[in-house]
Amino acid sequence: MDRQKTRRAMLKSLAASAVFPPLGAVAGKSPANLNLAPEDDAFLNELEHANFLYFWEQASPETGLVRDRANVRTPDERNSISSIAATGFGLTALSIAHQRGFLTYVPARDRVLATLGFLWNKLPNHRGFYFHFADMNTGERLWDSEVSSVDTAILLCGVLTCRAHFRHAEITRLAARIFERVEWSWLSEDTLLLPHGWRPETGFLPTRWDYYSELMMMYLLGMGAATHPLRPEAWDAWKRMVFEYDGIRYIGSFAPLFVHQYSQAWFDFRGKRDKYADYFQNSRLATDVHRRFCLELASQFPDYSDDLWGITASDSQSGYQAWGGPPATGPIDGTVVPSAAGGSLPFQPSACLRVLKTMRNKYGDGAWCRYGFVNAFNPLKSWYDTDVIGIDTGITMLMAENLRSGFVWETFMRNAEAVRGMQKAGFHPAGK
Repeated sequence: MDRQKTRRAMLKSLAASAVFPPLGAVAGKSPANLNLAPEDDAFLNELEHANFLYFWEQASPETGLVRDRANVRTPDERNSISSIAATGFGLTALSIAHQRGFLTYVPARDRVLATLGFLWNKLPNHRGFYFHFADMNTGERLWDSEVSSVDTAILLCGVLTCRAHFRHAEITRLAARIFERVEWSWLSEDTLLLPHGWRPETGFLPTRWDYYSELMMMYLLGMGAATHPLRPEAWDAWKRMVFEYDGIRYIGSFAPLFVHQYSQAWFDFRGKRDKYADYFQNSRLATDVHRRFCLELASQFPDYSDDLWGITASDSQSGYQAWGGPPATGPIDGTVVPSAAGGSLPFQPSACLRVLKTMRNKYGDGAWCRYGFVNAFNPLKSWYDTDVIGIDTGITMLMAENLRSGFVWETFMRNAEAVRGMQKAGFHPAGK
C-alpha cells in the first residue's frame, strides 16, 4: 500500500552511520497528572471518549479487528480493511474505556475476549507475527501485505495491556499464548537488526529497523520474551543519531514526529535511562524542536503559530504524506495534523493542549467529528480531511490518558515481559 511504503521509507536514515556519545540525562520522574485545570481535564475526557467510539464502532464485534481508517463524512460499510496496529490501539482503548467508565466491565471484557480468541485461533500468522492488513470480518490477508514486525509489536502492547488491566483468567491465558507464540529469534536469525517484515512470496523485506524510531517497543518486547527471545545485544545494534536545532541536541531520525511517540505510549521511560539517553526527556526535546520548526515555517504558511502547529505522517489534500521536520521532510503545505500534538501531550502538556483546544474551538466541525479530530486539515486551503485513521486516533487517546493519570504506563508496566525487556536493555534511574 502506498501509504505504508511512504511512511516506512521515511524511517530509513539518509545520513552516514556514526557513533555518538550519550546525551545528558535529566533526573526525576515527570508526573503524569500536572494538576490539570478542570476545563483542560474535561476537554481531554471529551477527546478520549470520542476516540474510544472509533475503536468501539469501527471494529467487528465478532473478530475485534479494527478498521485501518474510516470516512466520517460519508461512511462506507463496505470498507472492511483492518490493521493489526489499529487493533493493538483498540485493545488498549478498551482498557482505558473501562477504567474511565465509558464502558462497563462485561461488554469491555467480552470484546477483549472475542479479539484475543480470534487472534489466537483464527487470524493468519507466521511464527506468531501477523499480516499488516486483514479483512476485519474474516481475517483474510489483504493487499499482499507483509507479516509486519513493528505492527505486531503494537498489537502485542495492546494484548498485554488488557491482560494486566482485566485480570481475567481466560484473557490471561489467551494473552500469554499469543505473546509466547511469537518467535523473535526467527526474526533475528542472521542479524541483530530486525527486518521490517516478511512475505511468504519473497521472504524477509530488505529494510531493517536500524535507526532510532518507534522500534524501541519491538526490541524491548523481544528481549523481554520468555520464549524465543532476542539477544540483549540487539538493543545496542540500532543507531542513535544526534541532531541539533536551535541549540537543542536530541536523538532523532529523518522521520515524522510519531517516531518519538509510539513506544512511549506503553513503555514508561519517565525517570529512566540506558547508557545512551533519557528517552522521555529526549521526546520532550524533540517535541519542542518540532514546535519551533513549525513556527519558523510561519513566514511560508501563516496558519502556523504557537496556537496551531504540528506535522506528522498523515493524509493531505494530495494524498498520504510522511512529512515533518526538522529538517523539512515532504511537501509541507500548511497542513496541520492533530495527532502530532495529541501524541505528544505528556511531553509538552501546555503547548500541546493549547494547540488541540485551538483546533477544537476555532475550526469546529471541519476539524472535529464523532471520533474526535479528523486526521488532518489545511486552513490555508480550506481543506478538511474526511477520514479518521486508527493509529493516529489511538496515539492521541493513549497519550491523553497518560497525561491525565499515567494509566497506560502503569498498567502495561505490570507485565513481566516489559520490565524484563527494560532490565536487559540496561535501564536504570536517570539520576544515577
